[in-house]
Formats: sequence, C-alpha cells, structure tokens
Amino acid sequence: MKNTKSQKIRLGLFVIVGTMLFVTGVYFIGQRQNMFKKTFKINAYFQNVNGLQKGNNVRYSGINIGTVSGIEMINDSTIKVSMNIEEKIITHIKKDAIATIGSDGLVGNMILSIVPGKGSAPVISNGDTIESYSKIGADDILSTLSVSSENAAILMSDLLKITTSMIEGKGTLGLLLNDTLMAKDMRQSVVNLKKISRGVITTIDELNEMITSLKKNQETVLGVLLNDSISGKKMKTIIGNLETSSEEIETIMANIDAVIDDINSSNGTFNYIVKDTALVNSLKSTLHNINEGTDKFNQNMEALKHNFLTRRYFRKLERKERKEAKK
Repeated sequence: MKNTKSQKIRLGLFVIVGTMLFVTGVYFIGQRQNMFKKTFKINAYFQNVNGLQKGNNVRYSGINIGTVSGIEMINDSTIKVSMNIEEKIITHIKKDAIATIGSDGLVGNMILSIVPGKGSAPVISNGDTIESYSKIGADDILSTLSVSSENAAILMSDLLKITTSMIEGKGTLGLLLNDTLMAKDMRQSVVNLKKISRGVITTIDELNEMITSLKKNQETVLGVLLNDSISGKKMKTIIGNLETSSEEIETIMANIDAVIDDINSSNGTFNYIVKDTALVNSLKSTLHNINEGTDKFNQNMEALKHNFLTRRYFRKLERKERKEAKK
C-alpha cells in the first residue's frame, strides 16, 4: 500500500508540475504571438525577405510592437508579409511609414523594423499596406565580395605581367627604367625644355616692357597710335580712303583695259592706221606732197611780191603792218 500511495503522490506532483509548465509555456507563447492583446493587421510587400519567418518580432523605432503573422508568395518577385501590431501603437504609426527587414544583432534572428515617415500623413488603419525598403543582405554582400576578389585577382595578375615586362625592358616604360642612355637623353630633354621655357619667359617680359614703354612714350609713331584715339581715328580714315582709292584705280584700270581691248579687236580708224601699212605709206606720200606744194606756194608768193603788177599791193600791206607795229 505504501508503494501505491507514493506512486500516486509522484503522479499527482508530475501532473501538477506539467500543468504549470504547460500553462506557463502557453502564456509566454501567447505573449509572443500577441494572443492575449488587442491587435490590428498591416501588410508590406518585399522582393526578398532574407530569411524572415512567421513569429519574428516587429519593431517600431527599436520597440517591439508585434509579430509577423504571415508570409505569402504572390509571384516570382513579390512577397507579402502580414504583421500583427498592438492596438495601442496605432496612433503612432503613420501611412508614410517604411518597413525594412534586418537582423537582431550580427548573428541574431531576423526582425521586421518599421521606420517613421518624415511627412505629416494620417494615422494608419487596420488592413493598410505600407511601403517597404529592401536592404542589401549578407548573401548579396558575399557575392559582391566574391566578384570583387575575382576582379582584384585578375588585376593583380595583369599588374604582375606589366611589372615583369617593365623589369625585362619591354615597352617604353621598360626602356626608360633599364636604358641609361635613354634616361640621360630624357633628362637632357627636360633640361632643354626648362631653358626654352626660361627664354620664352624672358621674351614675354621684354615684350611687356616694350609695350609698357610704347604706352608711356607718346613721341613715337606707335606710341601715338596706341595712346592717341584721335590719331587712331585719322589713321582709320586714311586707310579707308586708301582702300576707296585702290578700288577706284582698279575700276579705271579695268576701263582702260576694256578700251585697249576694243581698240585691238575693233575695225576703227586707229586700229586701221596702226595695222594697215599701205595706208601709212599713202599718208607719208600725201604729207610729202603737201610739203612740196607748200614750198612751191611760198615761191609763187615771193615771185608775186616782185612782179610789177602786184608789187604795189604787197608794199601797201607792208606799210600797213609797220604802222600797226609802231602803234
């Protein structure tokens, strides 16, 4: 009988302890799932939930305000996440709030964080959907690091090839590094460039001095032209007149050329006289005959003066001419 009573006592204690543990577990689970609190539901859509699971915490400005109640795959690029939020928090969440998925610490569970918006939107209501923002996950970071490491390895390989070629004296840089004669030539070229630059600077300084002296000295022609605006205007006027005169001379020369062309190409008297040798000979003969006729006429007139019939007339004319000469 004693064994039976002790067994019953042990069984009763086990049942009581088990019941207490069960009630405690249900309580804590209910607290985690907000089973004993008034809640409202909001939704958010993501392209990648990064391992978020049903039952993970929802935080608003770092405070736990609810849990993830459901994760539903809408299509190949959209995932719907439902959240149960404590009803007393509803007055603090606005419609412009943003949902993001992160981790609780470096290696902790995934959580869904709600970030307050910056505007003055109205308060969210039951069943609303808020905007979401997908952060870069660890997998994306690792894949990016993998690609970067591969690129770095390729870059190091190329750099190694380049440095090897340079050490072996290949290419222009290799020659510059290994050929002492070329290095000396390059050094001499740099020295020459420095000398040339100094000479150019000296020339520029001299030109500046010349220009300054011309501006100050107004006795020279250049000084007057640089400083005297009236002389400058006169010079412009003279140049303009010279241009006009040159244009007029060109016009006159063109007219003269046209006249000469017309004379050479036409059948006028001048062209006929210049080119017809027979006419020239005829003119010479005519002039010779005229000269001979003039001489004979003079002789006849002299004979008339000595003729007794006309001698009185010519003497009368001579006396008249002498009287007029005396007057």
